[in-house]
Amino acid sequence: MATNEGQPPEPDPEPEAPPPIGESLGPIPGPPPGLTARSPAPPRRPASRAAAPLLAYVLHTHDWSETSLVVELFTRVQGRVVVVAKGAKRPTSQLRPVLLPFQPVLTLLGRTPADERGEVHLLRTAEWVGGTALLGPDALFAGFYVNELLLKLLARQDPHPRLFDAYADTLAALASEGEQPAALRAFELTLLRELGLLPELASVTLTAEALRPDAPYALQPEAGLVPDALGLPGQAWVGLEAALAHGSGAALRAACKPVAAGLRGPLRATLHYHLGSTPLRTRHVWQGVQRLTEIRPSR
Repeated sequence: MATNEGQPPEPDPEPEAPPPIGESLGPIPGPPPGLTARSPAPPRRPASRAAAPLLAYVLHTHDWSETSLVVELFTRVQGRVVVVAKGAKRPTSQLRPVLLPFQPVLTLLGRTPADERGEVHLLRTAEWVGGTALLGPDALFAGFYVNELLLKLLARQDPHPRLFDAYADTLAALASEGEQPAALRAFELTLLRELGLLPELASVTLTAEALRPDAPYALQPEAGLVPDALGLPGQAWVGLEAALAHGSGAALRAACKPVAAGLRGPLRATLHYHLGSTPLRTRHVWQGVQRLTEIRPSR
């Protein structure tokens, strides 16, 4: 029997060279029998998120159609929000008696895609919360004035929880007799501070010099707090700054009450400066009502 003993082993066969670049590698194998080829599934869209109930106040409403309203809401979580209340003008609508100004409502907005931030939402439900006194005739114009300030100075979808709390506290104060001037001045101060438009009130704005208690100072829209012979005493401004830092509406109204008349002009001038050429309609209407009441019938 022949053997290979004493003979060198045969070399391994060389591997086949790959085909040159550009030549076909042959047909691509298809799917196994019984299966069909299919295109890859499209990417999934982000899941929608259900909106949580929002505590809100109605700032303004206007017609959207014969049966529906566009409603401007002021919410604690999302700030100023615009919603469509479908069917709210119908006599049988459950939304119609709820969407009133100066009353807290618990709202539920329509579902919003997780990858979008639509500015106009669908109002699904609104429930009256209660617990707030109704404003009397004398306080209604003050309440509409406050609402107009929020509409014209706040951006949409910009939450201000502290300002929301101050608004609710202001409405309660306006319902009490004798609190209207101090309540308005306190809200104007809080609004300007929350928007970053109010300078620090315990020092001169341009020099950062501490205020002297008995020296007069005035608030100017462009220069901030400056020495002025016709201004309020320094201790009054320092007290207002301390009340703002404290965060209590009652404390701020107490600080505003003795100087409410002197604060009205500087605060209104500062607000009008930042409002630009946009006039406040509530003030114009109120001035017209005052002129009418001053006209006496001739005899």
